[in-house]
Amino acid sequence: MSEIALSIKGLKVSYGSIEALKGINMDVRQGQIVAILGSNGAGKTTTLRKISGVLEASGGFMEFFGHDITKMQPNKIAKLGIIQSPEGRQVFRDLTVEENLMTGAYIVKSKKAIQENFERVYGYFPVLKERKNQVASTLSGGEQQMLAIGRALMGSPKLLLLDEPSLGLAPLIVKSIFEIVKEIRQDGTTVLIVEQNALQTLKIADYAYVLEVGKVTMEGSAVELRNNPQLIEAYLGGKK
Repeated sequence: MSEIALSIKGLKVSYGSIEALKGINMDVRQGQIVAILGSNGAGKTTTLRKISGVLEASGGFMEFFGHDITKMQPNKIAKLGIIQSPEGRQVFRDLTVEENLMTGAYIVKSKKAIQENFERVYGYFPVLKERKNQVASTLSGGEQQMLAIGRALMGSPKLLLLDEPSLGLAPLIVKSIFEIVKEIRQDGTTVLIVEQNALQTLKIADYAYVLEVGKVTMEGSAVELRNNPQLIEAYLGGKK
């Protein structure tokens, strides 16, 4: 079995008096796609934001390849190789595609590595190469999502965090993006994906956790969860 890349033990995060995460435990193994599923308000995005260092923990512990990252600053976490593609894409609308991608490479010191990252991103998303001189605001929603993922990949992540990559996109585009996520994993990058689209996500994931109001209520291999009647009823609309 592969090494654990990220280990989360008893993690708690509060917004004022509201406890958003109530002591969750998760492991993300190297070379896997691990999914966090759940409805709005379950704590999925909070989990990713804490892993990125944007939020403070009120309890618990996080370790990334032996480094204690529980109280680490976001820039140091990024330098260790945890890079997030945020919910809602959040591309720089007035910058070109290429300029957006360059902003993702700010922690990469080697020009050769940056060039290789450009080639990798354009390999996954040929449309971005075609549109490299276009400003991001002129791209479609699907292309902006590709740009957000590409920008994250420019930072040479060991662990790529994807927050709701299917949000607001047509089913065909979603299918295409999920296929590329599989390719990214096959090329050696570990992926932690947060999604409401449980069915599509479980088709590409190796392992999954289900969050409900800040607690892990279910976990298992993606195959097990895809065949779990309780999960099918709650998240998959009563059918596989």
